[in-house]
Amino acid sequence: MKMLMVMVMTMLLASGACVYAAENSDAGAPEAAEAAATSDAGASEMAEAAAEEDTDFYMTEITDELFERIKGKSFKDDCTLPREDLRYLHVLHKDVAGEVHEGEMIVNRHIAEDVLAILKELYEHDYPIEKIRLIDEYDADDLASMEDNNSSSFNFRLISHTNRVSKHGRGLAVDINTLYNPYTKVVDGERIIEPLSGEPYLDREASFDYKIEKGDLCYQLFTEHGFVWGGEWPDRKDYQHFEIPDEVIDKWYP
Repeated sequence: MKMLMVMVMTMLLASGACVYAAENSDAGAPEAAEAAATSDAGASEMAEAAAEEDTDFYMTEITDELFERIKGKSFKDDCTLPREDLRYLHVLHKDVAGEVHEGEMIVNRHIAEDVLAILKELYEHDYPIEKIRLIDEYDADDLASMEDNNSSSFNFRLISHTNRVSKHGRGLAVDINTLYNPYTKVVDGERIIEPLSGEPYLDREASFDYKIEKGDLCYQLFTEHGFVWGGEWPDRKDYQHFEIPDEVIDKWYP
């Protein structure tokens, strides 16, 4: 009943407004024009603000121009992942000094929105990431990228010391601040460290910049979005690495 009364009152008010507008159309024309101009200006400002935001954090498919940048590098001739399954992300990030940088990353379409949201929130909370560049700038050389503390995702390659395609090869893993969060594993009695220049940062009790720790914002955001952290693996440690679990990937790629 209350809803019906509200609807009736709304109709009466609207009708009265229409009559008033018709009776005062000439007198009110300048005011109406001014109001319309103000409304248009406000809409324009909102559109400009949205466009400005889009130029900071956005996602696109892999254009022909972009594909030329990655073809034969991260997207190798024997790549088994369709180009259509990849997405390009443009982001902003801050280094430890608080300076703002533009970043680029290519990920699988299934995680693109999640990774974009994660990187945006890390930026908004001043979480330091030194570099986010396409690994193609390093000729898809994973070690060179890690030594430069670069954060990246897609790179069609094998898992270190195996014959299996890495989850990076599907764009379903993300490495963050790679120099300060190295990978390590004992293989045939020999300790492997990648990158080797990251050896000093295997001491996870030490305090240093760009370190990822369990419970910090980077860890929280990635795990909340369904990733697992390589820093928690029992047989090896990959402190830089966040990946989608196998059981989820099997649903996407049965």
